[in-house]
Amino acid sequence: MVEILYGYHPVKEALRAGKRALLEICLPAGKSSPRFEEVATLAAAARVSINWVSMARISAMADTDAHQGICASVGPYVWNDFSQLLKTVRGNSPFLLLLDHIVDPHNLGALLRTAFCAGLDGVIITKDRSSQPTPAVSKASAGTMEHISLTRVTNMVSTIKNLQESGLWVAGLDKHMGQSIYNSDLTGPMALVIGGEEKGIRPLVKKNCDLMIAIPQVGDVDSLNASVAGGVVMYETYRQRQIGPR
Repeated sequence: MVEILYGYHPVKEALRAGKRALLEICLPAGKSSPRFEEVATLAAAARVSINWVSMARISAMADTDAHQGICASVGPYVWNDFSQLLKTVRGNSPFLLLLDHIVDPHNLGALLRTAFCAGLDGVIITKDRSSQPTPAVSKASAGTMEHISLTRVTNMVSTIKNLQESGLWVAGLDKHMGQSIYNSDLTGPMALVIGGEEKGIRPLVKKNCDLMIAIPQVGDVDSLNASVAGGVVMYETYRQRQIGPR
């Protein structure tokens, strides 16, 4: 299956990551910019062919005007196998992100971007009723989707149990029943569960978490956006792992 990545960061990072096949890079004929030159240089180094075409052609290929004059024909996204992930985390002190039915591609992209920047060891999503790693998600992630270890599973509850058996502590994010993240020790081997945009973490998934944590909020307002909330917790965890809990 061939996909069309679009935008400067997704195409550049796909070239840099080298994880999936790049079949062709399309750049605008008669146009010049440092970004086009950088992508062309990376493509030449990776021995990927460059096709100089019209902007209209790039828009048609990308099926969006958000392509920034760059698109690429690429092979399927390369998943990290769950059994391989388990081998990686055993005996270490990993930090994983588990996304329980995140359906908005912009939320998924933002979460992947933060997870990459905060140094997480991997992200796990569900096969069904979840946004998948599409070109739109790569664009929303500023291309970090091409680098991060992303695993897809069928059953989140079974996944949690396997992680617990491998020594991880599983924390679910829930503003209604969790203890403050600032009063929680997030320094050990951990998996953070974030629920879907509308309903949060599903009851059975929540039941199998080791603890529930929450972000303190002021005022009678709705909960934080999933990607914003995830970013807050990921960076509080990063902070604690650098200097220890409060």
